[in-house]
Amino acid sequence: MTGGYWGKTLRINLTTKEITNESFSDDVLRKYIGGSGLGAYVVARETGADTDPLGPENVLCVMSGPFAGTRAPNGGRYQVVTKSPLTGLLGEGNSGGTFSTKMKYAGIDGIIFTGASDNPVHIVVDNGKVSIEDAGDLWGMDTFELDDVMTERYGKKQCTLSIGPAGENLVKFAAIMNDGKDGRAAARTGMAAVMGSKKVKSITVLGNMKPEVADPEGLREIVKKWSKALAERSEGMRKYGTGEAVEFIEATGDLPVKNWAEGQLPTCGQISGITMTESGLLKKSYFCGQCTIGCGRVVEIKEGPYACEEQAGPEYETIGTLGSNLMVDDLEVIQMGNSICNKMGLDTISAGGAVAFAMEAYEAGVLTKEMLGGKEARWGNAEDIRWLLYAIARREGIGDLLAEGTKAAGQKLGGMAPEFAVEVKGLEFPAHDPRAGSTMALAYATSTRGACHLNANTHPTALTGGTSGHGFYKETEYDRFDFGDATVELTRVYQDANAMMDSMTICKFAMETLGADFMGAYNELFKAICGWDMTTEEFLESGERIVNLKRAFQVRCGVSRKDDRLPPRMTKRRVNGGAGDHVPKVEPMLDLYYDNRGWDMYGRPTKETLERLDLSWVLD
Repeated sequence: MTGGYWGKTLRINLTTKEITNESFSDDVLRKYIGGSGLGAYVVARETGADTDPLGPENVLCVMSGPFAGTRAPNGGRYQVVTKSPLTGLLGEGNSGGTFSTKMKYAGIDGIIFTGASDNPVHIVVDNGKVSIEDAGDLWGMDTFELDDVMTERYGKKQCTLSIGPAGENLVKFAAIMNDGKDGRAAARTGMAAVMGSKKVKSITVLGNMKPEVADPEGLREIVKKWSKALAERSEGMRKYGTGEAVEFIEATGDLPVKNWAEGQLPTCGQISGITMTESGLLKKSYFCGQCTIGCGRVVEIKEGPYACEEQAGPEYETIGTLGSNLMVDDLEVIQMGNSICNKMGLDTISAGGAVAFAMEAYEAGVLTKEMLGGKEARWGNAEDIRWLLYAIARREGIGDLLAEGTKAAGQKLGGMAPEFAVEVKGLEFPAHDPRAGSTMALAYATSTRGACHLNANTHPTALTGGTSGHGFYKETEYDRFDFGDATVELTRVYQDANAMMDSMTICKFAMETLGADFMGAYNELFKAICGWDMTTEEFLESGERIVNLKRAFQVRCGVSRKDDRLPPRMTKRRVNGGAGDHVPKVEPMLDLYYDNRGWDMYGRPTKETLERLDLSWVLD
């Protein structure tokens, strides 16, 4: 068996309560790696266009990667892959924390759920032993409460993944949460709604087992070398977190403001990571499992209307989506929204998009006070944000509509309401504006899961005007407003590389932090852990295979060129902002992109492309 894997993925049939072990061949592992790639491989084989995302026939995969549990720096993330209830397409969420590492310590590589339970259940994996337990007493708890119960039952070394009330209520952008008050989330595309439909409240893992690796001695030296490099090069992020560059991001026109209608927020410095640190709101940095960077925030508000105990603080995406995009310039208000989302189990990005949608619809008169049950949805108003988030999580009143996602809400309300839905393929925008860089625009439009800044992770390149190449691409200066071959090639290569990152389950900040050294470092780790001579060419080809597998699945579900677009708001100029009058020209880039990918004019991978990548089985 290849090093870094147990060769044991649990398959749990929730209808029959049957538990079996699944093992993937070395050939399959080398082609799809783990995490996102291996999860997509399973979902594509077992579901299709007619699969109801919230039905028992859907498959839910919780997958680690080969580096989890090995001390490989920043290798302790996990991926959840299934058919998304929000988009109706292949969906996935990625999370850090300690769950993936401890799942490996528990003696498994992942879990595949099929069927659905009649009653709430809790899964326990303890040093390879698996049990399905009744969770009737846990149903209804928020994620903080539940984690406290699990710590009392199983001790401090346990790690629990769970859904909150939002997942139980099948909110279509509900987030799977792990690590309790540390608030790590597999948030995007509604993974927790699928878990809720299967009546799985939580999964607890614990143990002291470690997978074998190919070269233990060599691994120790490699881990020591690159952990030190990562730590030394990430001091700023450790001190100020992912929100460190809020003011720079705003100056470039990349910050979401007033549901993306505006491009400037003069008071944005008040919600930056620097202010979070210097104001005393920050208590300490948080390190995920195997992390050497420590960008996570732990905050505490001791008094006032937004008082909270020590818990996860807002990252950049949350600062943007629950802050500037709602016209909020108070970190304590943003933390209030962040805390509600973490407890109730909501994706802060999509939840922020839904609240922004409601606020603009209210301002335009599309939503009235009567429709809101006598309440209001005012820009920047903390209490309106509070009640809207709880209404969404509980599916109460207007929250029931917003819980379907902004695309569905806009279609239901009709009139001009769809103008307020800022989404791609049904997934709300993260806190980076594609008008600030053409490569972001193309990546958003073609991303397999919908609007996703991490699909290609090119926003740092776009905003800074160049890339180190990270060891797999040429070092180059870059014009962020270019619409030609340079943008297409950059986007395609980085999509392939980041598909590998999500399959290795490596933190994206490892790539950004190591720069040109990244590829060399992780090739060394592949050799020491898996025993693979993973060349740069194979690395990119594996990523290309995973991207094409996902695209082929989306095509199976009806996706084509018509869906590779940006919403109306992103095709119009703004009156202010650091991106000036730039409007992304996605349509003319698509022909170049499809040709570069080996897809036809409709955005479908050709037979020749699928055969070259050993994906002929997708055509069956």
